Amino acid sequence: MLVMDVIAEILKREGISTLFCFPTTPIIEAAAAVGIKPVICRQERVGVHMADGFSRVSNGRPPGVFAMQYGPGAENAFAGVATAFSDSSPVVFLPLGHPRETAQLFPMFKSSRTYASITKSVEEVILPEEVANVMRRAFSQAKNGRSGPVMVEIPADVHSTEVSVDPGKYQPVRATRAAGDERDIDEAARMLLDATCPMILAGQGVFYAEATDELLQLAELLQAPVMTTFDGKSAFPEDHALALGPGGGTFTGPGRHILHKSDLVFGVGCSFTRHGIATPVKFSEAGSDPIQTSGSKTFPLIASARWKMSGNRHVTAAAWNAPCATWGCRPTCTAVSRGRPRPSRIPPRASPG
Repeated sequence: MLVMDVIAEILKREGISTLFCFPTTPIIEAAAAVGIKPVICRQERVGVHMADGFSRVSNGRPPGVFAMQYGPGAENAFAGVATAFSDSSPVVFLPLGHPRETAQLFPMFKSSRTYASITKSVEEVILPEEVANVMRRAFSQAKNGRSGPVMVEIPADVHSTEVSVDPGKYQPVRATRAAGDERDIDEAARMLLDATCPMILAGQGVFYAEATDELLQLAELLQAPVMTTFDGKSAFPEDHALALGPGGGTFTGPGRHILHKSDLVFGVGCSFTRHGIATPVKFSEAGSDPIQTSGSKTFPLIASARWKMSGNRHVTAAAWNAPCATWGCRPTCTAVSRGRPRPSRIPPRASPG
């Protein structure tokens, strides 16, 4: 079987039914031969965004896949791949590469070298017999840990090489799930219940975790208003009485008021990244690690963030697919206390409407 046919069979076994692509690459014909629908775009960056959008809509199950030619094709895709990387979007890229005998020569564009800084993982199929292992590692990276784009470069002299690899023996990669330390979960729950004015900041990780229902339950349980990041927009019903709308470079009036008033911000599926258009949650940092600071406290839960009520626990952790926590495009679930005194548990607030 040819390498390109092995790749196509592996894509099918991983649940891929649509291949976004730009000619020319033999992966298109190989994929079509096994029943994968090719969607051809007008330009590589457009195709990358199509695959990126597919991943977001499908919550990475399965991830979007984009294939392009070597040289200018791989170069034109750069901006789109960078966007997927900055937004932690799980997309699989399959660029062709120059033949191995000339790939290292100037001015050949080599994806496995150039894309290393804006992909979660990138690997070249140097040994044709290793194609199944390379593809397995790529899908493992796409499904596990913090989401992000992955890339497999296929040299032009490799894709048509005959190999003895049996794709029927390929086992689709399973996503791993992680649970947080019970003491940390209890402490986070206690902080939420003791806060005088808690609020929730929800990011796009809620979508990848498919945990919008749990987010709604938690907000209503705590009667805590919810702001979303721009990527997390619609993770919480925007017509709900507790909805503050999105926040970042701009805010709704209630959103800005509550953000400044709150004594605890519970971030789920977001990273609190410092950026001009990110939600400006303030930290006082000592060194490079804001774990314990003067007047500010961050409490990270690197685990599942799909919170549910269970037994005597205030909140328990379930799972968040590959990206380490079920509410996290980033693998963190963080409660941030602003150093204000926390009274004992307050009475439940009246439910809205």
